[in-house]
Amino acid sequence: MSGAQPDPQNHCYRHPDRESYVLCQRCGRTICPACQTQAAVGFHCPECIREGRARAPRTKSRLSTSARRLTAPGSPAVTYSIIGVTALVFVLQLVSGGLVTRYLTYFPVLTAREPWTMVTSLLVHSTSSFLHILFNMFSLFIFGRILEPMVGRWRFLALYLLSGLGGSVAVLLLNPTGGVLGASGAIFGLFGAFFVIQRGLGGNSGQLVVLIVINLSIGFFVPNISWQAHVGGLIVGALVAFVYMRTRLARQKNRQLLILAAIAAGLIALSYLGFTTTFVG
Repeated sequence: MSGAQPDPQNHCYRHPDRESYVLCQRCGRTICPACQTQAAVGFHCPECIREGRARAPRTKSRLSTSARRLTAPGSPAVTYSIIGVTALVFVLQLVSGGLVTRYLTYFPVLTAREPWTMVTSLLVHSTSSFLHILFNMFSLFIFGRILEPMVGRWRFLALYLLSGLGGSVAVLLLNPTGGVLGASGAIFGLFGAFFVIQRGLGGNSGQLVVLIVINLSIGFFVPNISWQAHVGGLIVGALVAFVYMRTRLARQKNRQLLILAAIAAGLIALSYLGFTTTFVG
């Protein structure tokens, strides 16, 4: 008499030679210890595990979520980028033994040899006091998050750079034997731009005027603060914002670009005249 045939229901569906009495809690198939995955209740087979993972919603990392928020329409991406780059440059200043500070700081006497420093000086700050960079970046954080969504990212970047350039030009014209470093000229440009836009939209700018007057006054009475850069940035920032307010329509985009280019060209021309008059003529 032959032996009884093995019952396939009591053998693993993936390994027929292995006897088991454990069933997958999802599909009911018999699974051996090698094919069992512990679940909240009972065990699952490999196929059910794969199907469950495929259907499960994919969670997004905090980094990807933050990046998506940063690049979302209306987010102040340029503001945060400037803060990040400025912070990085400050770290490089600390570890380079003054080398980065020397090559990025603006000295009017070196305008012809190092013209780029008229803009790169916005990225370097005094390493003897953290208050310098903290105040500037905090002001950028506050006003940048307001202005950038209002005017747009590239317009905001143009406003920031032109204001900073305006501050350097003012230093060249009013304090040619000195030098300047820090984003204060660009920050005052944001002050001036916010004032013009707020007034143009009918807002109350009394508190902002007090803030501007107080900060300008500090530059006149506290040593080692370039009030010239503050005044130059303030004027150029207000001028750029006035252009934005007067060319807000889509059909005026080309005119706006031409005027901004003219402002940049005018600042470069003033730099050339100021340098040749003071150091060459």
